[in-house]
Formats: sequence, C-alpha cells, structure tokens
Amino acid sequence: MTIASDVKQCAASLKGLEAGLSNLALRTQDDESKRILHETMMKVSEVTKDIQERVGELEREEPQYRGF
Repeated sequence: MTIASDVKQCAASLKGLEAGLSNLALRTQDDESKRILHETMMKVSEVTKDIQERVGELEREEPQYRGF
C-alpha cells in the first residue's frame, strides 16, 4: 500500500468517525453528552479537512495516485 492510499484510508476512517459522532449526538438525551459529542465531531471534522488537503497535495505531487 502506498502512502497516498494510506492517507486516503485515514481520511475515509475519519469521515466514518465524524458520522458516528454526529449520529450519537443526535440520539443522546443528555445535554452535556450531546455538547461533548458535537464538539468532538467538530474537532474530527477539522482534522478530516486537513487530511483531505494533504490528499490533494499528494495527488498534485504524484499524479499516478489520483483516483485511488
């Protein structure tokens, strides 16, 4: 597995984590838990955006990795 595919795999995992946190935040009844889950989801979202930017950089630097 290449670095580019590893980074893309990480980005996909982070998106799944973000979706899971969002789902939990919507389903929980406790306001404090809801707030914490939402804040955590927002932090994961920021990291996901950073990783996606890195994927773009890798694809520009190494065109053979586009679309993997």
